[in-house]
Amino acid sequence: MNVSSFNRTLDQELVALARSVSFECPECGEFVLHVQRDILCRECGLAMPGLLAGGTPQTDVHAETG
Repeated sequence: MNVSSFNRTLDQELVALARSVSFECPECGEFVLHVQRDILCRECGLAMPGLLAGGTPQTDVHAETG
């Protein structure tokens, strides 16, 4: 049995998050929270406002450093 690697692009990860297929933070790998139309990661501070709005996600994706 061969083991093959599976790599996803950031675009594929964001689409999976928007469709609620994935609950994994693309930055740190922890679970994310779905809060109304936003996706938030409490571990690393990643915030994706409007990703669950059903349209094109906003581009102000940011993570808190510190």
